[in-house]
Amino acid sequence: MSVPRIRRTRTAALGLALATAGAIALPSGTAAAAGAADAPGPLLSYVVNTKANHGQVKKAEREIAALGGTVVVSYEQIGVVVARSTDKDFAAKLRSSKTVDSVGASRTAGIVQSNDVEVAEPAAVPTAAPADGSEPLWANQWDMRKIGVDKAHEKTLGSRRVVVGVLDSGIDATHEDLAPNVDASLSASCINGGKADTSWQSWQPTSSDHGTHVAGTIAAAKNGKGIEGIAPNVRLAAVKVVDDGGFIYPEYAICGFMWAGEHHFQVTNNSYYIDPWLFNCKTDPDQAAIVTAVKRAVAFSQRNGVLSVAAAGNENIDLAHKTTDTTSPDDTTPAPRPIDDNCVSLPTELPGIVVTTSVGDKGDKSFYSSYGLGKATVAAPGGDSRYQLPDTPDKNGRVLSTVRGNKYAYMQGTSMASPHAAGVAALLASTHPWAGPDELRAMLQHQADDHSCPATFDPSGDGAWKAVCETSGHGNGFYGAGIVNADKAADWWRL
Repeated sequence: MSVPRIRRTRTAALGLALATAGAIALPSGTAAAAGAADAPGPLLSYVVNTKANHGQVKKAEREIAALGGTVVVSYEQIGVVVARSTDKDFAAKLRSSKTVDSVGASRTAGIVQSNDVEVAEPAAVPTAAPADGSEPLWANQWDMRKIGVDKAHEKTLGSRRVVVGVLDSGIDATHEDLAPNVDASLSASCINGGKADTSWQSWQPTSSDHGTHVAGTIAAAKNGKGIEGIAPNVRLAAVKVVDDGGFIYPEYAICGFMWAGEHHFQVTNNSYYIDPWLFNCKTDPDQAAIVTAVKRAVAFSQRNGVLSVAAAGNENIDLAHKTTDTTSPDDTTPAPRPIDDNCVSLPTELPGIVVTTSVGDKGDKSFYSSYGLGKATVAAPGGDSRYQLPDTPDKNGRVLSTVRGNKYAYMQGTSMASPHAAGVAALLASTHPWAGPDELRAMLQHQADDHSCPATFDPSGDGAWKAVCETSGHGNGFYGAGIVNADKAADWWRL
């Protein structure tokens, strides 16, 4: 994130992140130079990919240990081992092994922690619910009315059988609007090197409101306390994949998808991109290994019944026509580099992922939302505080939801659009209990309301945010199959 590094609340969620030593060159051949060459490097984490069976994984573990590395966790089901080493040549040495398919460093900075803090814009909370029995802050939930949540709730609030995993910065399980729905038995933290920790405190949010905000959109309880979510009767599982520095490293996400698959969640929400690369290019051995490992984890979750929904991104990038990445790696020193279709944003561009673009109150693409023909699956409200202000009491174009400490706040971004799509998917999973991830994805597209490309896209009128919307027979680059519709999802017979 450019706001802790979540998708990418970096530029568009309201929060802002609170924003080397050189080496002396020595002549080659000197004792000092030899010592410098042999000196350990920073402690890095690696993904090591091998065949998915017990024997091959165990052999890879032994080879890692023989090179002085440490195994953090192994996922035999997919043939991925997460390891650590301070050897600068660790990956190169391991790539020579016939046991290993690929190996790559999952970060460019040594393993440390920082204290980025996300700041949200608070909302005033009425002391009593309205006389009509609605939630106290419902009048400001333009996003819910935009997709027919009020009509959907006349028919269903969702099923307790359905579990939505929120892969994010944790969920405040004490929040009065979330406590009824957070399932502690299905929650875990993955930020301990990619190894699941099920202790209650481990998956509570520590430095970010992001996950709690996402959770409220999906399933805030309909209890007269503040807001209501799209599917307020489904269960939420907090899967913490964001560390206190705001980073979502590959091993965290791998752990999150594996946890979701092992516990057979119906839906996961992924409002982030995996650090440190905005795009992972298959021509780079480290990034190629990351793509392989994450792809295997996502595929495992899909085989176990999970539909994963992800945010398109807040960079106003055409994902179908990539040219340049200027922000990577974001954990050390970014440098501009050319990118093309061999470079993918993770997990967004993996097969089977529901890619969600953002719209504002008018239903138009949000000024910041990334997009792309053949990339966007559906669109959903994520807010647009510049050009699409709603006719609500607060006149706030952002999305209102829960934050830590029994509070509520406004944020905007595709991070906020994605949980709207995940919430609608949860309603579909409730009304269609037989449906697997492929069926849910198809239904989510089918129930979406068509939204055509604009003739031109220049909301500011000065050319600063131009984007081109391409169309095909199955949708377009701005909105995919259209804007999700909770009302339709609540009726099994309308699809």
